[in-house]
Amino acid sequence: MDRVTPEPAPLEEGAWHQIDLPLRWGDMDALNHLNNTIYFRLMEEARVCILRQANMKLPDDEGPILAHASCDFIKPLNYPATVRVTHRLLRLGRSSMELELTLEMVGDDSGPYARGRNVLVWMDYVANCSKAWPAHVLARLGAQFNPPGNKTARCR
Repeated sequence: MDRVTPEPAPLEEGAWHQIDLPLRWGDMDALNHLNNTIYFRLMEEARVCILRQANMKLPDDEGPILAHASCDFIKPLNYPATVRVTHRLLRLGRSSMELELTLEMVGDDSGPYARGRNVLVWMDYVANCSKAWPAHVLARLGAQFNPPGNKTARCR
């Protein structure tokens, strides 16, 4: 009997990805809370994990760039803690995607500690211009995200 490999789920608006990342003592600032630059590092680490899980080889002649990154700091994080970073796809365009990020402390259900937004653009690095997302890249990325209706956390 032949085994049929299921097609990866399409990458659709509302799809989400979560990963838990530990804070390090050296991430703290003089006020004994997480340094504001580390919030961006946590977002970066989570984003790079998605790309690595999708077997994207970087650098290459083309690939994603971070065109926008923002963060709203809601309440301070303190060491020791594990931070859950959630990416949620807000919009998928021809050559860009907009992602909402939340940073929550694992074990604390009081709400996010920070919210952010990233815009990724698929680039031709040689020609230095954006181009359409390749279908195989979207399929690989889609396999890393949970479908929008799935409320069961699947941390990577």
